[in-house]
Amino acid sequence: MPESPIRKLVPFAEAAIKSGAEVIHLNIGQPDIPTPDGAMEALKKYDDKVLSYSHSAGFESLRAGFAGYYQKIGLPIETKDVIVTTGGSEAIQFVLGSIMDAGDEIIIPEPFYANYNGFAIQSGVKVVALPSSIESGFALPPLADFEKAIGPKTKAIMICNPGNPTGYLYSVEELEKLREIVLKHDLYLLADEVYREFAYDGLKHTSILSLQGLEQNAIVLDSVSKRYSMCGARIGTIVSKNQAVMSTALKFAQARLSPPTLAQVASLGALSTPDSYFETVNAEYTHRRNTLVNGLNKIEGVFCPMPKGAFYCVARLPVADAEVFAKWMLQEFRLNGRTLMFAPNAGFYSSPSLGKDEIRLAYVLEEEKLLQAVAILEAGLKAYQALNA
Repeated sequence: MPESPIRKLVPFAEAAIKSGAEVIHLNIGQPDIPTPDGAMEALKKYDDKVLSYSHSAGFESLRAGFAGYYQKIGLPIETKDVIVTTGGSEAIQFVLGSIMDAGDEIIIPEPFYANYNGFAIQSGVKVVALPSSIESGFALPPLADFEKAIGPKTKAIMICNPGNPTGYLYSVEELEKLREIVLKHDLYLLADEVYREFAYDGLKHTSILSLQGLEQNAIVLDSVSKRYSMCGARIGTIVSKNQAVMSTALKFAQARLSPPTLAQVASLGALSTPDSYFETVNAEYTHRRNTLVNGLNKIEGVFCPMPKGAFYCVARLPVADAEVFAKWMLQEFRLNGRTLMFAPNAGFYSSPSLGKDEIRLAYVLEEEKLLQAVAILEAGLKAYQALNA
């Protein structure tokens, strides 16, 4: 199993804190946005005398609630098209196990959410990575690259939209290209859409569930974690019109018995969150994005494309190895008693030679912290370059 690039440097951060430093954490997508009141109120009102199992697919009331959520955004989803999982992570595991056998292959544009590699390894599945370019903002690789990568063991293509770690938001045209190739080769198209609500600059997210003709090929992996700022709830969903896939995924759900009851209660409460919540959150993330990305691009030698969605950005640094630099920052560098933690982006690539000089940052903290982070990074780079001159 590969280490998580998001969490592997935690011991270095803990040591920095013990030494008296303040660590600004931009390594992990843990928002500081308050969880909606509906979720918290639902927990407070829970008064069952027994904390019981739910149905293996999740409480019917929650599945119906999720179906209503998808219908509200124009997707033709019914209760039977939803399975509740223990986080989006379990949704990925169940789907890979349901549609693929050991030795099968899945094509994923890289960089991608690092744990896709771990889940694939658990399932005996080979990830075939197609590199995207930081110069293009990590747009979809050319269709010809997908054609070359498809072989007799290929079962699926997977995307994250909007992307983690890149923040890239796929256009309708890019999704239609994927539909074309998926139908041509009779593959599944998996989309991790957990950041659906976070699209900026007037852009709109397009779900693969809205693509005509893809009903039996499309599988969405979703989660309440980032949408409602409730990462600790660990509630996700598998969503698909393909009932053969859903009935197989249910067997995996039965094997782990049921998703957590109290987290389902909170998630059902969260579904009542008004649209005004997301309007406020999006405005805040847009401001934070602009603060961080514009600040990064003012640092000599740093390049960071403007993300269109999610709350991550990838920056290229003037260093040979960003992980070595990240460790040095935590161990050796302080600016006014503070240092910075970020995720080395090489861990988000499957190809071992890529992303060595890149980092992923999550703009999930308030403006003042982001400004401090930019100042720390700029000063740290100068000190590091002088040290290695």
